[in-house]
Order: sequence, then C-alpha cells, then structure tokens
Amino acid sequence: MRTSLSRIPALGLLIILALANACIGHELVRVPAGNRNSVQPPIPNTSALRAKAFNTTYEEKYQKIVGVLRDDKDLMASIRKAAQAYQIDPIHIVGALVGEHTYNITIVNRVKSYYVKALAYSQSDFRFSYKDVTVQSFVKRPEFAHCDSFTGSAELWECRDETWDKSFRGRIVDGVTYENMTFQRAFFQPFFAGQTFGLGQISPLTALEVTDLVHATSGLPKLSVDDPQAIYRDIMDPDRSVIYIAAIVKDAIDAYRAQGFDITDNPGLTATLYNVGQPRRRALALRQAADATGGKKLPEENYYGWLVNDRLPELRALLAAQ
Repeated sequence: MRTSLSRIPALGLLIILALANACIGHELVRVPAGNRNSVQPPIPNTSALRAKAFNTTYEEKYQKIVGVLRDDKDLMASIRKAAQAYQIDPIHIVGALVGEHTYNITIVNRVKSYYVKALAYSQSDFRFSYKDVTVQSFVKRPEFAHCDSFTGSAELWECRDETWDKSFRGRIVDGVTYENMTFQRAFFQPFFAGQTFGLGQISPLTALEVTDLVHATSGLPKLSVDDPQAIYRDIMDPDRSVIYIAAIVKDAIDAYRAQGFDITDNPGLTATLYNVGQPRRRALALRQAADATGGKKLPEENYYGWLVNDRLPELRALLAAQ
C-alpha cells in the first residue's frame, strides 16, 4: 500500500527527503581497501581496563579468537553460509568477530557453551525499561511521533535511538532527569551496564534494528520488545548469532551505499560500524561532509577496524584454509 506524503509527519518527511536527495547527482565512490590512518586510533580506556581485569593482553585475546576460528570447522561453515545468504564476503563476519573478542569480551574456549547461556536467558523473567517505564510506553511519547513514518525495523529503531539522543539524553524533561547514556544502555540492559551477548556480542537494540532483514533473508521470526526472551535467545544462540552478524554488516553496507559509498572492499570499515552502530546517521554525516568544501571525503576506521585491516592477510588465510 502506498503512503500519501500528506499523511507523513513534517519532521519524518524532511528526514525521508534528506535521505533521498543526498545521493542525487553523486556517483558511487568505491572506498579503497586498507587503513586511512597510518597508526592505530586510540583504544578506549574501558577496553584496557577489561583486559587488565582478566590479566590478559590484546594480543592474547586476538590470538584466542583467531585460534577458535581456525579450529572450529562448524563455526567457519556457519560464517560462510551466512555470508552467502546475505551476499557479503565472509571476511566481514570474521573481522567483526575478531574486533569484538580482541577489544571487548574474550571468546570462550568452546563456542557451543553459548547454547547453555542462551537457554538460561530465554527462561528468565525480565523486560526492557528505564526508571520503571517500559520502552514500549516510552516510544509512544510525542517526541518519537515522527519515527512512526518509518515502517522498516532498521529505520524505525535508528530514528528512536537518535531521538533519545536529541530530546532526552542528559536532559530534564517534564521534571524527569534522563542520564547521559545511550538509548541502548538506558532501556536494553536489564541485567547490568555494558552487557552485550553471545558470540557476536550483539545488543538487543541492534538485533531489533535488523530483524526485518533477518526475517526476509533467513526466515527467522521477527523480534519484538514484547518478547525480550526471544531476542536474547537469538543473540545468544551461536548459530543464529552468526546470521545476525551478517545482517548487521549487510545493513551497514547498504546504508553507506545509499549515501554514495561502497565499503564492500574494506572489512576494517564494516568492523568499525559493527562496533559503533548507527550506520544511517554516520553515512548521512559523511555524505554531508563530503559535499562540503574541505570536508572529509572517505570514511575512516576506528581502533577496532584498524586492527582488522592491519591483520587482513592472516584473517583471509583462515578462510582460505577451510
């Protein structure tokens, strides 16, 4: 069913038109392989503290995830299958996993142990809320009304994420003080702060963003905030987690292509976006910068993606060996 433009809220229409017009007249720029930065960008202190707490180093964590990828034939087969389904190079999935387990949570020795954790979370009783207000109720506030014009899960949840940042984060609204934290951290971490889950260390919010793509491509049921246990089951189950990683990468690639940038040749960039999220917001900002005089013309990797590009020959060899 076609939607009449007259029925779209004014701000929502402006966003749609901005996204549509951004690429008009622009040729697709194929972003070259390799790092734009000659040295690795700064690593956040949180990563250093995490490594120190577990008496390990980044190199040890890197070697551990590389070892798991080298030795676990079933995991590598799942990576190849997911990459084929989402029409991406499997190196993008490998890069996301390597970056995640080098700088965030260390990979467990046996991937199958994630199944046990998935079962435990799927049977827990919890909900997504902030200060005793569920996210379902919160996004019905008038500040989010313009997001309702987006029917796709990726655009809808990214719009809500951005609206939180602009209208609530670090502000006092209607007498309520909203902490200076991300939408994900405020509403989607019912257990403790900083927690992401499973093999892909995927956040519930990110899973919600790509659920339409996962449903259309892999046939998995669509996720909903009304059933948080199902979200945790999917992101904890290693077989499904690989599917979501592929979908997250594909979504980021498509978001940048829509703004005139082809990043398929640069797994360090897709790893960076896997790490930082918000691909549409970042792609639009890059488009605007590229169009401005003296603005940045190409996307750049962060510390996480820099490592992936730096170690790319070794990571590609993992795929070649199987």
